[in-house]
Amino acid sequence: NADDLIIERDGARVLIDEMSLEFLRGSEIDFSTELIGAAFKIKNPNATAACGCGTSFSV
Repeated sequence: NADDLIIERDGARVLIDEMSLEFLRGSEIDFSTELIGAAFKIKNPNATAACGCGTSFSV
């Protein structure tokens, strides 16, 4: 979409739609490889609550 924001850092490119931008502002994205698998981890300073596994959060 032409309204999406593209952020590129250290060779990684992330697309964020305009509606999600305010919810993700200030967040850090990391890629984690563990014994049970690999996944992107998002640390969101705006989150007021999160589930036990870290997949979902509330703002």
